[in-house]
Amino acid sequence: MSPEHYLILLTFLWVGFVSAISFMEAWLKFRAPGVTLPIGLSIGRLIFSGMNKVEWCFGLASLVLIIVSGSLGITTSFLLFIPILILLVQTIWLLPAMGKRAELVISGVELPKSVLHFYYIGAELVKVILLCSFGVTLLGNL
Repeated sequence: MSPEHYLILLTFLWVGFVSAISFMEAWLKFRAPGVTLPIGLSIGRLIFSGMNKVEWCFGLASLVLIIVSGSLGITTSFLLFIPILILLVQTIWLLPAMGKRAELVISGVELPKSVLHFYYIGAELVKVILLCSFGVTLLGNL
């Protein structure tokens, strides 16, 4: 298999991973019997920390495959660089800010509503859309 084939596989694995965690697990855990807000937030912090690390593996492996393939254009590569930039923003700003809020709620502090989750969901949507576009573009180039 060529680097492009591996890149396609990796891209769609990344899409499936983010979709399953962000769009299913994140809200389903709160519907399980006995899962309180503090318990759900504790689980979420653990899962999203792990997901972030796995996403960096996907992103860095994708960059390596782009370099190895040497045949992707700027437009195609842009469809991957933006999700990696989003991942960087999530790692540096969104996840730490949401983690601090979660810690406070877990410790019993009542906080006003926040838009951070909406930013995170929006970022995940953009990331998934661009990764799908990237993967479909790669498939069209085969």
